[in-house]
Amino acid sequence: MEPSSSITFASSSSYLSNGSSPCSAALPLPPGAPQAAAPLTGGEGWGGGVAAGGSGSSVEAVSLNRLSNNLERLLLDPDLDCSDADVDVADGGPPVPVHRCILAARSAFFYDLFAARARGGAARVDASGAGAGAGGAGEGAGSGRPRYKMEELVPGGRVGREAFQAFLGYVYTGKLRPAPADVVSCADPVCPHDSCPPAIRFAVELMYAAWTFKIPELISLFQRRLLNFVDKTLVEDVIPILQVASHSELTQVLDKCIQRIARSDLDDISLDKELPPEVVGEIKNIRKKSQTADGDAIMSDPVHEKRVRRIHRALDSDDVELVKLLLNESEITLDDAKALHYVAAYCDSKVVSDLLDLGLANLNLKNDRGYTALHLAAMRREPAIIMCLLNKGANVSQLTADGRSAITICRRLTRAKDYNTKMKQGQESNKDRLCIDILEREMMRNPMAVEDAVTSPLLADDLHMKLLYLENRVAFARLFFPAEAKVAMQIAQADTTEEFGGIAAASTSGRLREVDLNETPVTQNKRLRSRVDALMKTVELGRRYFPNCSQVLDKFLEHDLPDGLDAFLVLQKGTPDEQKVKRMRFCELKEDVRKAFSKDKADNNSMLSSLSSSSSSSPPLKVAKK
Repeated sequence: MEPSSSITFASSSSYLSNGSSPCSAALPLPPGAPQAAAPLTGGEGWGGGVAAGGSGSSVEAVSLNRLSNNLERLLLDPDLDCSDADVDVADGGPPVPVHRCILAARSAFFYDLFAARARGGAARVDASGAGAGAGGAGEGAGSGRPRYKMEELVPGGRVGREAFQAFLGYVYTGKLRPAPADVVSCADPVCPHDSCPPAIRFAVELMYAAWTFKIPELISLFQRRLLNFVDKTLVEDVIPILQVASHSELTQVLDKCIQRIARSDLDDISLDKELPPEVVGEIKNIRKKSQTADGDAIMSDPVHEKRVRRIHRALDSDDVELVKLLLNESEITLDDAKALHYVAAYCDSKVVSDLLDLGLANLNLKNDRGYTALHLAAMRREPAIIMCLLNKGANVSQLTADGRSAITICRRLTRAKDYNTKMKQGQESNKDRLCIDILEREMMRNPMAVEDAVTSPLLADDLHMKLLYLENRVAFARLFFPAEAKVAMQIAQADTTEEFGGIAAASTSGRLREVDLNETPVTQNKRLRSRVDALMKTVELGRRYFPNCSQVLDKFLEHDLPDGLDAFLVLQKGTPDEQKVKRMRFCELKEDVRKAFSKDKADNNSMLSSLSSSSSSSPPLKVAKK
């Protein structure tokens, strides 16, 4: 059976045999990819001569599974450390220990690397013990074991710690284990996490590893996953997919990315900065042909474009004085050149500060794609640049054309793991988490800075959907562990905002909330947004301190409730048979929550866990019968 093409990583383990995986035939391997070995015939395998489905096959399967599990212990068991080399990953953490015999047996890349070293082909270390050879080989300090740098093993690409560990897990065991949920999901509690940037980055990093280290069945599998991402995600998130496709010669993925970007409104400056020149040329040719065919070719002003390019080149050189001279020599302005957007996206914080000091740029100007400079700074996740813009008066509440704020952008780009990791005293804060904290503090300091765009009906509907989801999510938490939920809501100040609807409102009042007909759209959206912010913080606290319970509730809301419907109404409606099924499912949910809560209690030393006794002694929840 062909492996699922789902792009959700948190699924059951995939069992892939090196070279004979059915997913290897799902897509043709890209040119230049290492070819898989031919599958073993009946007489060549361990169980040769035994009919398919016989006892020999069962014994073979059990033996292989046991071998796989034993090899996995080499990665998981800290008391079984017989590694003989280390790989440094550029995240500041400890090196990843590896076993050269296994890597050489499974990967042609590592076989050649280690064989060259054994033959003396690798450069020897210098007297300090920190030398590097081809592929980044060097001796570990005082250990006499080889040490390799990931950035030298994978030039032109990035492979993070979790992606490399997942790669090693497959190489050692033949099983592709599900990625940790907090690695492939973002810090936005209302995101479905099926195509958010952390999931894409993880797949991209694994593709860099699979291609560089020559594991063909992984190349085929992740090529399929990347193809699934292209049409589901934002165009900005297609760029890393295109980059790895170009690097790894994934023709099918590359062509699809080029077509997607050519159809988008991604500007030429972003194309020139982010993509290979040959790809940029192809995208521009497609756009030109499309405009000619439609008869709506845009006439550009070459003089204006030349002036804009000169200003951008001056900013690239950190020369703000030259920018002043260029402005004086021509009729162009900083806003015409979108100079503030450019420095927020591509320059360092000093250039941003110097340009802001000129006082000639509109801080909250939107570019042709509907982004302000703060939106671009949030995409870049540079705290110093975000602070520069906020200190000069940038509006943190402005929304993009699709209704995202700078906070939402930052949360979607930040891994849940990075957001939830607790920093030790004296340890440097995670930059992504710091950016979110800065933006949220500014939102709390200036909550009334809401632009007129939030009054549009489309954005209001989206706000209502988010609110209904969050109200249901928090209401279930209040029913299952009321004391803990109450503390979380008090910390997030959710108890000071007015409920929008959902299970809590319906079950406590039994009637619809009165509507203030004199409330203006702007006032209504301010009220709703303050409720959204408070509930999001409540959910985030729950995820941080009760991760297992949160996963159970997330699955229930995602799979058991239709989108956009009130949880309480769904549970109360239906035929007698449907009601019976719902009651059974709800009893299962209660049991799942109880087990997850016990697990969180055992793992948790937080202040919220001290309230566990009150929630566990709360009366059992009942679902009304019709």
